[in-house]
Amino acid sequence: MRLGEFHALSFDCYGTLIDWEAGMLAALGPWRGRTCPRGDDEALLAAFARHESAQQAETPGLGYREVLARVLHRIAREVEVDLRADEARAFAASIGAWPAFPDSPAALRYLKQHYTLVVLSNVDRASFAASEAALGVSFDAVYTAEDIGSYKPDARNFAYLVARMAERGIAATRLLHVAQSLYHDHVPAKAAGLATAWIDRRAGRAGGATVLPGGPVSYDFRFATLGALADAHRAEIGR
Repeated sequence: MRLGEFHALSFDCYGTLIDWEAGMLAALGPWRGRTCPRGDDEALLAAFARHESAQQAETPGLGYREVLARVLHRIAREVEVDLRADEARAFAASIGAWPAFPDSPAALRYLKQHYTLVVLSNVDRASFAASEAALGVSFDAVYTAEDIGSYKPDARNFAYLVARMAERGIAATRLLHVAQSLYHDHVPAKAAGLATAWIDRRAGRAGGATVLPGGPVSYDFRFATLGALADAHRAEIGR
């Protein structure tokens, strides 16, 4: 399988293009200090992963900002640390301030010369618009949980992606799904019949802000960064 076989790339955004772990930890501010007095950010991210997946399963039609607020309330109850309403609101509103990974903008500019670029994200459209500006690329299509009414890894999200791409004349066999999360993206994308590229932002380390998949995972390509994927495409076409 070669990268040049595909006509379109669909991306998970947060964790793949945007460094949501760094963004969330920064947004938590003083509350993070009260919660992680020993600096155990990995434990906080693991708690986020558990509660986010549970909240999304319980309330699939709830907007992502409200999901974030409820997740933070759940974590606060679990660790028995007080949470003010303004802290929850600030966290929920922080999505647009989460930083792009340093390699993302240049890699996306390059890839846009060769592919249709699509986003399949669990956030709402308004939040993604701020992230799109930070990435410096206008995507050809953006599909969010707000549009679909469910959150990845729900199979409906990938069925929606495949159907919308077919309307654009792009068959599922010509679509490569590019993502960091094995749980949210690779397992359901493979079940939908898509080829996938794993952007292994955590360099093989388990954990972080996503739960682990419950079974085996397969993917067709593995890169440490999106920049490495772009470099592999350059090498393929000899430029």
